[in-house]
Amino acid sequence: MEDCIFCKIIKGEIPTSKVYEDDEILAFNDINPAAPIHILVIPKKHIDCIAHLSKEDEPIIGKIYSVINKIAEEKGFKEQGFRVIVNSGKDGGQEVMHLHFHVLAGRKLGEKIV
Repeated sequence: MEDCIFCKIIKGEIPTSKVYEDDEILAFNDINPAAPIHILVIPKKHIDCIAHLSKEDEPIIGKIYSVINKIAEEKGFKEQGFRVIVNSGKDGGQEVMHLHFHVLAGRKLGEKIV
């Protein structure tokens, strides 16, 4: 997508503080963190949101969760705990229409949301 800020980050057109990268996934620090540790994990393939996932996208979603676990271990917050948030669509609070996973950690995150 031409106007997608995350696609521009993936292409290297916008600099970011990378935490992890492979052929399919990019993780980077959020520029407006909601917690001491706030990492965004995104597929390099443009997918608007959860509602637009297809059967062929199932493997990448599983891989994203494995990468989140790897990042949590490498950054030292796996045992203390962390939160993963995925917003879907405008009414779901999604601001950038490229599927992304917020990983929050570094402090007690308060009461359960659910």
